[in-house]
Parts: sequence; structure tokens; C-alpha cells
Amino acid sequence: MLASVMVSCGSWGVGWLPYAQESVLARSPLVLPLRAETVGVIICTLLLAVGTVLMFRAWLRLRQTTRSLGAQALGLMRRAAWTWSAPMLFSFPILSQDVYSYLGQGRLMHSGLSPYENWVSQLPGWFAQGADSLWAESSSPYGPLFLMYARLAYFVSGGVPEYGVVMMRLVAVAGVALCIYAIPRLALKLGGDPSWTLWVSVVNPLFLMNMVGGVHNDGLMLGGVLLAFLLVYRKRRVLGTIAMALSIAIKPVMLLALPFLGLAMLKPEARLRSKVRVWLWITVLTTAILAALGAATGLWFGWISGMASSGDAAFPYAPVGLLGLLVGWIGSLFGGSISTVAGVVYAIFKVVSMAVIAWLALRKPSGNPLLYSGYALAASVLLAPIIQPWYLLWLIPFFALGKKFSVGQERLLYVLCLVLAIAGVVDQLSVAQWFSLLWMRIFAALVGLLCVAYMVFIDPKTAPLFGHLGRRLSPRTRKFLRIPNPEETRQQDRDATG
Repeated sequence: MLASVMVSCGSWGVGWLPYAQESVLARSPLVLPLRAETVGVIICTLLLAVGTVLMFRAWLRLRQTTRSLGAQALGLMRRAAWTWSAPMLFSFPILSQDVYSYLGQGRLMHSGLSPYENWVSQLPGWFAQGADSLWAESSSPYGPLFLMYARLAYFVSGGVPEYGVVMMRLVAVAGVALCIYAIPRLALKLGGDPSWTLWVSVVNPLFLMNMVGGVHNDGLMLGGVLLAFLLVYRKRRVLGTIAMALSIAIKPVMLLALPFLGLAMLKPEARLRSKVRVWLWITVLTTAILAALGAATGLWFGWISGMASSGDAAFPYAPVGLLGLLVGWIGSLFGGSISTVAGVVYAIFKVVSMAVIAWLALRKPSGNPLLYSGYALAASVLLAPIIQPWYLLWLIPFFALGKKFSVGQERLLYVLCLVLAIAGVVDQLSVAQWFSLLWMRIFAALVGLLCVAYMVFIDPKTAPLFGHLGRRLSPRTRKFLRIPNPEETRQQDRDATG
């Protein structure tokens, strides 16, 4: 919790706060010294970077110290998730400024415009409201249900950014609550370890910092899908399909999990005819719900074209995005258009991802529907032209519920989450224009990397968790630093767990 308090305090100096005329905190005498004075900005950057790494250390130590508790560990995991989230309820948005894009799209709705046909940059004074300029000329990737709430949040907040963030944070916390409810129950249903599954997916600092601190709607989307699977496994198929439809109405990308929700209603050996019958049934019900929401908002099925074109204005830094730009540049040498040629490359990879998903759905016998949902989402993410760090958080619950991670996979997850968190802190610093953003990023990166290096190579409690990385230290150095041998630590863990 102390680490979470550090992150929250740091956000008051370098988190995202728009300087709109309506803002109640942008010119506050309590906030200004933290955002406008060099000492305040440096201290807040330090708090954010160190607090982030300390949260990860606490996360790893929580698993170490509860491994032998069995079923009793689940209550501690739930308590940790809420205790660590509580301070971030009072933070400025961190790791992303998407929440201001949500409010901008709500403002579009309030102005009688469709976020699928118009974009935030068409609004007067949009930049001062905090929306990211990279996404300001892109169609909304969100469903009608979420846009309806975004409109309500903008209306209730009266255009005051801080009040709007509070409204959106209610959605983020609701998503965390849904995940905390559904994940352990799904793990028990599938014969897994509920405390470990909750620990690796929700208690994970990258999840809490993005969903609560970053005010993302992905947690609500994910919680809705997991609740849908839980209801289906409890033989409540209609309620499960409704929950899935509502999740799609938050973020339509979850359409990719719909076929596998149908597979959860069938036996693994089910014939293709049975699969098609179930898929038709859930498709009709889902379409009816989405049509009703579309009629209520006046947006109908505009999310289909919006989802296909969302992110066009953003820089595609994913492998497929970079490949598309490279091929587009080569094509331009022969008179072609970079964007046109790159678009062809992106379309090819979309077809490949759809083919992978179709193969997973049609396999016989069917695999674990939750695990296959994770594979389907992974294919869509890895083969897309744009990848955001929090997309990894979509995948972890499905993989954790589908299978037990090996030691190597857990270590890879530790490293990935740490790298993405530090990269998010470095990339998403919000500092005034009279400070050097480059030097502040270098400072945040150095602090974060030094803390990570201590935790991975020196800390006697956490270094053994990273396996071969710790073994690179010489025996004399290990003895001087009193770092236990990794093999001895593993043997102690095996003895503790019986």
C-alpha cells in the first residue's frame, strides 16, 4: 500500500492533468508546485518510478509468503487487490491519457455527433481537455454501451476533467470487482488454483496501475467476458450470452471470444452441426442486444466500421505495423502510396489472424474454451498493426485459467510486466513545456532500471525468483550480498508446499 501511495503522490506531479479552463486542480496552489517547479517534478518522477518497482516487489513477495497457505491465500489476494487499489483512486491518470479521449467521445455524443463518423479533434478546445493527439483523429473503437456511459459522464461532470475522471474511474473499479468475483470461481470450476490465478492476473501491479490508476475500460470489458464464461459453466446460458453481448458493447474486440463461449456450452467432442447451431443461437441473441443498444444511442452498428478504422491516426509501432510501413516505403519507390501499400499488408495479417481463430474454433475435439479465447486474442493482438502495453492484460486471465504456468513462463511474465510498467512510466510522463521531457524520461528510466536491477540481481528475497539471471553473479559476490542459491531456495519452496 505504501508503494501504491508513492505512485499516487507521484501522479500529482507527472500524471495527466489537462489545463482546460474548467479544471479545478490545474491552477491549485497545492498542485502547481508539484507540476511547475523543478524540485516538485523530480520528486514526483522519483516517487512514481520507485513506487512502481516496489509494487512489483510486494507482488512477488506476496506469492512467496502465501504459497503454503492453500485456500487461505485467496482472501489475502482479494485484500491485497483492494488495499493496493485504494490509494490510486485519488491519483491523476497514469500510464495513459485515454480517459480524456473517452470523455471527448462522450462530448461528441452530447453534441449530437457520432464518434464512429467524427473524431475528437473536430471539437473546439479539444486539446486543452486532455485527449491524446495521436488518437484525436481516429474513430472510436468502443461499443454503444460504453459511449452511452461516456456521454453521461461528460454531462454529469459538466466538462470538468477531474469530475469526468471520477465518473470513469467508477467504471474501472467495477471492472476490477468483476474480475475479482469471476476469476477465482472460474479457477475452482476448472480445477485450478484460485489464489494463484487471481494473483497473476488481477493483483498484478500492471493490471491495477492500468485499470485503476490509468482509468481504462478494459477491466470492465474483461470482467464481463469472464462473468459470461462463469455463467455458462453454471448452465445459465442466456445470462452468459447477455453478459458477453454487454462486454462486446463496451469494446467490440471481444467478439473474438464469442465462438468460444459457444464451445463452453458443448462437450469437446461435439460435432460441427452442434457447434453451428449454438453459434447461430448466441449470434442472434447478441445481435438483438447490440441492435437494441444501437437504437437507443442512435449509433446502430457504426462500431463495425469504427473498429475497422480505429487507430489509423496513431503510429503503428507493433512488428506488423513496422513491417507494413517498411513495405509501404519500398512500394513508394515504385510510385505507390505508403499508406495504401501498408494497408494491404495490415489486411493480409488480419486475414491470417481470422484464419487462426477459425481453426481454433473448428478443431475437434475442442480445447479449453478459455485457453482458446486467449489464443484467439493473442493472434489478433500480435498480428495487429498497433499494440498497446495493456493488451497483455487481456491475455493473462485466459492463459492462467486455461493452464498452469511453468517456472519459465512465470519468470517471462515477471520480466514482461516489469518492462511494460517501466516503459509506461517513462513514456507517459506529463511535464510542463519548460522542462526537458527527454531528460525527465532518462531520469525515470535510470531510476526504474536501477531499482529493477537491485530486485533481480541483489535483493536476497526476489533475486532467486529470476533463476538464471541470479546465477550470473559469482559465488563470492552472492556470499558477500548474502543471496541464497536458487536451487536451495527452490528446495525450500518445495518443502514448504509439501
